[in-house]
Amino acid sequence: MIYADNAATTQLNKTAFEAMTPWLIDEYGNASQPYSFSRKSKKALIEARAIIAECINAQPEEIIFTSGGTESDNWAIKGSAFADSNKRATITSAFEHHAVLHSCAVIERLGYPVTYLMPAVTGIITPESLSNKICDSTRLVSIMLANNEIGTIQPIKELCEVAHSYGALFHTDAVQAVGHIKIDVRELGVDMLSASAHKFNGPKGVGFLYIRKGTEIAPYIDGGAQENSRRAGTENVASIVGMAVALKENCDCLDDHLTSIYMLEHQLLSMLSDAHISYIRNGGDKTLPGLISLSFAGADGEAILHRMDLAGICISTGSACNSESTEISHVLKAIGLDEKHAKGTIRISLGKNNTADDVDAIVATLIKILK
Repeated sequence: MIYADNAATTQLNKTAFEAMTPWLIDEYGNASQPYSFSRKSKKALIEARAIIAECINAQPEEIIFTSGGTESDNWAIKGSAFADSNKRATITSAFEHHAVLHSCAVIERLGYPVTYLMPAVTGIITPESLSNKICDSTRLVSIMLANNEIGTIQPIKELCEVAHSYGALFHTDAVQAVGHIKIDVRELGVDMLSASAHKFNGPKGVGFLYIRKGTEIAPYIDGGAQENSRRAGTENVASIVGMAVALKENCDCLDDHLTSIYMLEHQLLSMLSDAHISYIRNGGDKTLPGLISLSFAGADGEAILHRMDLAGICISTGSACNSESTEISHVLKAIGLDEKHAKGTIRISLGKNNTADDVDAIVATLIKILK
């Protein structure tokens, strides 16, 4: 099998797996308990929080552990709204992940105004478009750092500056970007940032929400006093440790990974062009490394996916979170891609474990299908 759907999920790092096992077998103490058997678990949480904070230049107390990116997004949107008795407005984009869009739909039904910005054809949300919609009654702006389907990296720092000039908070869904590009929350200026471990070679079912110190947000789960009384529930120590180890490993080796992945990306696109395959690459000039959204006029993206699968190659037609839908992606609609290209769109997402031989096989099979 050749796995080229790393935007959907990634292979667990062996070092992360090995770091997790003691907390599943021997050191199974509840970190909230006061006796000595639980002290190692509590210390492990403290160390993991510090590691993750260092990777994004945050303070440890600003890292809140969650069950993943979807929960983190839900919490940022709903927690911000529910902390605001004046029901001020939220601004987001029309091509966010559904974890953001559906959360916005919930608060809209409860009477909180939501405005949806349309991206340019390049997939960019410009500071000018935000400036045209924001006002003093805006509570939160939520724009994803990098799009999960077309890979476009947004000008988050500039968007933050616009939001803050109106006194609004800024949240970014960085699920697709954390561990794959350098992220410094201080430099970006964000108030909240969502991440999910399985996107950067950590375990599934765990993530974190960065909440800048002083940011007003309602608790997500009521119960015990875990996570500074913001998210109740016994901590998933093993997965949290695995997440921290995986993120640090990816961040420490980031330059080497980027060099390799960009070479593979160039190889793939050059081979398609040399074979005189006509395609559109979506997402503009600044995209996540290895995330390649390609549209072939008149082709059937779903048919391509299944034929690639028969050849032992895993790719996607869009967001894996929407794999049951055969409709044209809301992301492709938002950037105005015409129907004949939209229906023929696939997403190939290369990761650090892919090789030049993988790319040769992917392109050879894709050319055979398209011709």
